[in-house]
Amino acid sequence: QVQLVESGGGLAQPGGSLRLSCAASGFTFNNYAMSWARQAPGKGLEWVSAISSDVRNTYYADSMKGRFTISRDNAKNTVYLQMDSLKPEDTALYYCAKHLTNSYASGMDSWGQGTQVTVSS
Repeated sequence: QVQLVESGGGLAQPGGSLRLSCAASGFTFNNYAMSWARQAPGKGLEWVSAISSDVRNTYYADSMKGRFTISRDNAKNTVYLQMDSLKPEDTALYYCAKHLTNSYASGMDSWGQGTQVTVSS
């Protein structure tokens, strides 16, 4: 059974940083691409970033480029999202998701429960 558990959310000031973690279990982690997505209050789900199964390739939504960094540790079955230069508009529930294959272009079939990020002074 696939399980994804996010952690690391919380309250940050504008310009601050947070590091999210997603611990995965129930599948062969290093065979699958992983993504982060978010949902702000009253808005739809927004894809944030993805990383290939072999760590070689990373992808970001335009508004996150240069501020967010995705990484993964296949030995620890964990994917991370380092968020720097946070803005109030980054406030959202952040989810990690497993892709159907090792390609970021494949769909996502499993989601965690989310971790809340609030950016406010």
